[in-house]
Amino acid sequence: MLYSLLKRLYQWLPLTPAFRFRLGHFKRRLTRQAGRGQCADGAPQLLTQALSDAESSRSDLRTYVFFGVIDWHFRHQRPQQLALSVARSGNKVFYISVNFVDSAQAGFALERLDPALALYQVCFNVQGPLSIYAQLPTEAQFRQLQGGLRQLWESSHTTWAVHVLQHPFWYRLASFVPAARVVYDCMDYHAGFSNTAKAHDAVEQKMLAGSDLTIVTSDFLADYARKASRHVEIIRNAAEFDHFHAAFQPSRERVARRPVIGYYGAIAEWFDAELLASLASEFDDCDVHLIGSDTASVGVRLRQYANVRLLGEKPYAELPQWLASFDVCLIPFRVNQLTLATNPVKIYEYLSAGKPVVCVDLPELKQFEDLVYRAQGVEDFMTQVRSALNESQRPGAWDLCQRRMDFVRQQTWEQRGQALRKAAEDAGDEPLVSVVVVSYNQWHLTERCLASLDANSDSPTLEITVVDNASVDETPMRLAQWAEQCPQRRTVIANTDNRGFAAAVNQGLATGRGAYLVVMNNDTIVSPGWARGLRRHFESDPGLGLICPITNNIGNEAQVALAGSTPAQVFASARHYTMGKSGQALPLSIAAFFCVMLSRRVFDRIGGLDERFFPGFFEDDDYCLRVKEAGWHIACAEDVFVYHELSASFDREGAVRRQAIFERNKKLFEEKWGPWKPHVYRPESLPN
Repeated sequence: MLYSLLKRLYQWLPLTPAFRFRLGHFKRRLTRQAGRGQCADGAPQLLTQALSDAESSRSDLRTYVFFGVIDWHFRHQRPQQLALSVARSGNKVFYISVNFVDSAQAGFALERLDPALALYQVCFNVQGPLSIYAQLPTEAQFRQLQGGLRQLWESSHTTWAVHVLQHPFWYRLASFVPAARVVYDCMDYHAGFSNTAKAHDAVEQKMLAGSDLTIVTSDFLADYARKASRHVEIIRNAAEFDHFHAAFQPSRERVARRPVIGYYGAIAEWFDAELLASLASEFDDCDVHLIGSDTASVGVRLRQYANVRLLGEKPYAELPQWLASFDVCLIPFRVNQLTLATNPVKIYEYLSAGKPVVCVDLPELKQFEDLVYRAQGVEDFMTQVRSALNESQRPGAWDLCQRRMDFVRQQTWEQRGQALRKAAEDAGDEPLVSVVVVSYNQWHLTERCLASLDANSDSPTLEITVVDNASVDETPMRLAQWAEQCPQRRTVIANTDNRGFAAAVNQGLATGRGAYLVVMNNDTIVSPGWARGLRRHFESDPGLGLICPITNNIGNEAQVALAGSTPAQVFASARHYTMGKSGQALPLSIAAFFCVMLSRRVFDRIGGLDERFFPGFFEDDDYCLRVKEAGWHIACAEDVFVYHELSASFDREGAVRRQAIFERNKKLFEEKWGPWKPHVYRPESLPN
């Protein structure tokens, strides 16, 4: 009883964000005490225990993280339906609630939503009130959210994920995890809501441009999204057909009672109270039942009409029995940008029971053709309601009822979820990245590097060229075999003499077709999503000319002190570090070319490396200064890690010859640019 009262207060009253937060926190405490959800502050440990071996070991499945626009228990709509569909396909799904746990520590509370599915609701810890609709988080709150997301990834052993964002609030938090494809589920025109913060408008534009995929529910939203997004797919709403088909009444004869004209759903700012007033007056011989939270004072406007009943919010499980009592179903919306963008879920649900539906003439309802009654203006709306009330008396009414249900049978949430998975996991729409690896003997290192590129690059839009500088070990034979396995994405250039690093890189770059180019040493191991992570920095920073990842071993600021004595241990430390640095880039003067990415436009302007720096040393310093001279800047991506052995080729040259090469190329560099400034480390990463 108390829980129900709090829920209604939470949904109906025009509360301030601070009071709404406190009431929501108290409501969640009651929820846990009543056994409605299994939440715990020790969520990382609980999650590790809860995940079965099957859930943790399925390498063929992605983890999906839905960053919600409503709490799971608020109103069962598109967000929950898509998450359920994805979970039923065998994927591990985390649904991030809009409600937060008031705590000074980073973390999250966990609720398993279905004992048969790997489906969880997550409430992140945040100190102080926070509404996703009305504000962006403070910097301190953002760091807490970031820590909570890191804990979620680590405790669930997530390697690859799809981040489905359903509100602009989440973009900064969720968009810069390299191993996650970012999907914006644009289900509404957010600027049309009166409670949407102005700051969200600018964030949404960044989200449209920065997401790997935008899915929309309507043609209006598709046109809106295509102005900024590179890939837009329409995935409309649907119905849980069997659930609402239970309201179907096979009998063709109406029970002797007053007809019921009904509506269920939000009774909010887009609801046309004046239209309902006219309806109540015109059809005073009918009962008008309105089910849902009234946040727009519609009840006050209609209280003079005795035939109108506002019945409040009803649980999703009970909606079919209310739908069964409707003789005519309504969609009485105002026509504005918000509703022009709307593909109403309820129309699919109404039609699942074969019910006649009268709606204002919105663009998205044209697809239903003669299955619904569309009206233009108040007078036409009354005419269409009268036609709908008399439908059962006309020839063909039974066939019309069946056609409605047959239509929705093909518009299910399972189908929508399948479409989401197909689009979200197809990374073939990402820009082509061309990788150049230079090899010289040491096949074991080259083999390890190439294997890591295959294992940790989830996009097929990656082409690799290996330029071999006349290796005398098994490298040439092995590279030929490697290239034959995938000739469309693998190329080998076999030099008959050692042309040095710069010349070999230039050979490889000349073959690259990608929008982004990567130069990489053969003694590196990449991490999951590395290419996407580097590319996102270019997409968010037009002035960026060249970027490198952090690493465990290099002679400048890109080196970060990471725990671990084996690559696997270092990678674990690196993931913890990078997930706390999402979206951050450290400005650099010089980027070492153990692994660097540059855009096609930079390469077309700057050209290749200076081959006079033979066989290596200073070619990267020189190139960086050329990039900066052309007006771009250089950075280190704090959220991307690549493992590096450091100068494996030069280690075999011998210390004396290596020093001679260094001094000769330094002299060449200084003749071109003036005194060379030695590279520096971060203070916390000084070598032992």
